Amino acid sequence: MAALAGVGRGDMREMRDWFRDMTTVAIVGAGDIGGATAQALASCDRVSRVLLVDEVADAAAGKALDIQQSGAVDDFHARLDGTGDESRLAGCSVCVIADRFRAHLSEWQGEEGLAMLTRILPYLVDAPIVFAGASQVELLSRAADETRIPRERLIGSSPEALASAITAIVAMEAGCSPREVMLTVLGTPPAGFVVPWSEASIGGYALQRMLSQVQLARIEARAVRLWPPGPYTLGAAAARVAEGILCDSRRSFSVLTQLVGEFGVRNRAGALPARLAARGIAQTRVPELNTREHVRLQTALGG
Repeated sequence: MAALAGVGRGDMREMRDWFRDMTTVAIVGAGDIGGATAQALASCDRVSRVLLVDEVADAAAGKALDIQQSGAVDDFHARLDGTGDESRLAGCSVCVIADRFRAHLSEWQGEEGLAMLTRILPYLVDAPIVFAGASQVELLSRAADETRIPRERLIGSSPEALASAITAIVAMEAGCSPREVMLTVLGTPPAGFVVPWSEASIGGYALQRMLSQVQLARIEARAVRLWPPGPYTLGAAAARVAEGILCDSRRSFSVLTQLVGEFGVRNRAGALPARLAARGIAQTRVPELNTREHVRLQTALGG
């Protein structure tokens, strides 16, 4: 502490930012989602290193090099590496579970996904785990039940991808910028999900006052067809969630988590708005629902 006595507040801020930026985000899987996540993370330029891990090591290294070389065009400075060695996950700040390079293997899920998670857990220590895929709801839930990982560390980012897509069509319908639209997604896509329109807003005004029932019905009809999001949307959402973890973001994200009594449901994965921090989920929020939304959510969650 004595050594820091002469350090000014501005210098302390720079040191804090430097330590924050000395971070590694590891991505398990160098498929389309994994590559999109790596590209989005590098482009945000808020992490120092992105590591792609895939059993096809040459593919992981080649994809990392390709993204790295685009830094001169996109003006980012992150270092990207690719490897087939899972032990290099050690020391990462966030681990993203994506999809494998071989097309027929696709997203990590099922018994193979659970075996992989069990295998890499010793290297992750207490790093949050972000499930980027659209088919990883069961894997997240089984990880919570069978590996005893705290639920705060298990985060599914696919609802954030869906919420962003719905936000885009709401903005088109309302003729406004997507930045003015605030909404979240609840439930368990793809089995069922609910957008609590009674809590949504546009430019600070209740969304239901800004749009007609006809417009809302049109949006809901289109929203059903937005699942599953494409790999680039899923990758961008996973990168956004990882960035939120690293930066202790104050905004809420629509994420999958293991429910522990929310909406009267336990031991099932469901989407909730959550605030993220260095250890994962810092706080979840249960929105106030009207009767219609509550009934639809219970149906979606199998309650």
